[in-house]
Amino acid sequence: MDSRVSELFGGCCRPAGGGAGGALRGRGGAAPGGGGGGSKAKKKNGRSRGGKANNPPYLPPEAEDGNIEYKLKLVNPSQYRFEHLVTQMKWRLQEGRGEAVYQIGVEDNGLLVGLSEEEMRASLKTLRRMAEKVGADITVLREREVDYDSDVPRKITEVLVRKVPDNQQFLDLRVAVLGNVDSGKSTLLGVLTQGELDNGRGRARLNLFRHLHEIQSGRTSSISFEILGFNSKGEVVNYSDSRTAEEICESSSKMITFIDLAGHHKYLKTTIFGLTSYCPDFAMLVVSANTGIAGTTREHLGLAMALKVPFFIVISKVDLCSKATVERTVKQLERILKQPGCNKLPLLVNSDDDAVTAAQQFAQSPNITPIFTLSSVSGENLDLLKVFLNILPPLTNSKEQEELMQQLTEFQVDEIYTVPEVGTVVGGTLSSGICREGENLVVGPTDDGKFLRLKVCSIQRNRSACRVLRAGQAATLALGPFDRSLLRKGMVMVSPEMNPTICSVFEAEIVLLFHATTFRKGFQVTVHVGNVRQTAIVEKIHGKDKLRTGEKAVVCFRFIKHPEYLKIGAKLLFREGVTKGIGHVTDLQAITTKENGLEESLGLGQLSF
Repeated sequence: MDSRVSELFGGCCRPAGGGAGGALRGRGGAAPGGGGGGSKAKKKNGRSRGGKANNPPYLPPEAEDGNIEYKLKLVNPSQYRFEHLVTQMKWRLQEGRGEAVYQIGVEDNGLLVGLSEEEMRASLKTLRRMAEKVGADITVLREREVDYDSDVPRKITEVLVRKVPDNQQFLDLRVAVLGNVDSGKSTLLGVLTQGELDNGRGRARLNLFRHLHEIQSGRTSSISFEILGFNSKGEVVNYSDSRTAEEICESSSKMITFIDLAGHHKYLKTTIFGLTSYCPDFAMLVVSANTGIAGTTREHLGLAMALKVPFFIVISKVDLCSKATVERTVKQLERILKQPGCNKLPLLVNSDDDAVTAAQQFAQSPNITPIFTLSSVSGENLDLLKVFLNILPPLTNSKEQEELMQQLTEFQVDEIYTVPEVGTVVGGTLSSGICREGENLVVGPTDDGKFLRLKVCSIQRNRSACRVLRAGQAATLALGPFDRSLLRKGMVMVSPEMNPTICSVFEAEIVLLFHATTFRKGFQVTVHVGNVRQTAIVEKIHGKDKLRTGEKAVVCFRFIKHPEYLKIGAKLLFREGVTKGIGHVTDLQAITTKENGLEESLGLGQLSF
């Protein structure tokens, strides 16, 4: 796929046949927990229990892992059975990091049997008792009928069970917001997080801007963060009730952190930095209905695909256009998504049922791309996006999270501030391990390759105090009197027990996505690897003298300014003007321990390695 992403960067969009006709409309294909369609489809398939029809009403068999549980019925269980069911629910909630989906009326092998009205009522009552026992709430996502040539209508019910995890750390998903300038990204975020519709002249976005020139021009030039919460019942928690960020965090079981990125081409390096360093779980590509795919839209789509960030699409400003114009934009997107460079399956969301199906299929299959059409002024279809975000599950399960937390502490420095009466503050993401208040860490590499000692004085996460930071979470750390001039973006703060590998020269296997002429030795590019952003020079191209667009090779790069902390296997993206390429780090020419000063006494005190 990587070599074909170049089509998105190079601007050569070849229309693929099929148009909108081949797109999913939220009704096709059964997904785990999704049910795969509306009630009419179920009735059509429901008569085939004997197996004579081509499409028997099955979901995929229940998986032992994951947060999806099938239950045929839960009618008046014995006390022993009830305790077993509660233990099972705890396991599913742990797997989903505080969320689980129950399919009532479905056998373990995925057969859609359905229950009568009375049986379903009794089963939901039992499920509610189970949820109360573990401190959770249940929300009915949807119901559908299944017909087995029976006089009594039979139903399947899909239920979301959600609780605040035992450690009081709410489920946090990061969504990067991409799209061309003036597509309505900041306005949409303002409407979602403030709870008030826009006036058509950009009032909703004013609270998101960080600089005066952004307010004057109406264009985002920096990276800003906005939060949208959902409580255990699935209700939206935002600033609409004059809440503070602390109150939103306290009231929410699930938090969506939006990373608002710049759309203008001259701020592209800021947008790439936001995508590479903040490790978003998902990306939301906003496309204006009246302009369609214009400006940096195609480039942002290519970046999301190159970095393998799952993305969904929001078509905004539908209130400004006729229905035919909106449909034309949808078809234009569907053509691009289906072409060989993308190979995605568009899924247009028109109802709550579509939104539930889209959220579950999107997390299960990387090829599904939900498309929403909405307006930030009229509020049309805004609720469908909220339903989708409420149900959207995390990409990592509890086991992967635990494995990351067992490793040594590693915190990426993305932002540096000086706060009055607090001192130096750094913002970023904890890549691995656990970080606590009062912990001693080392930060580096400095320009001469050394690591300096420091102490974490306090931690804030989503603007509220936090004592413990866990792997995968973003936060700001106060470092007290530590000299800010010694810090820069791209550094890491690591445990003193770790022996960090730093290098000035490294090799990467790359694909040249686009270059006007030939890519040769001596060419300078800006390299992005995680939170590292620095100019590097091409030292050598193994096995070749030059590279052209679409070609692969192992290339040796050398940073021109100072050494950086890199890991083998890390995703790499480089650019210079129209030249762009992606790849991964394959080898490091590490600077030895003696060279990088780890054996010296460092920083604020005596620290030996």
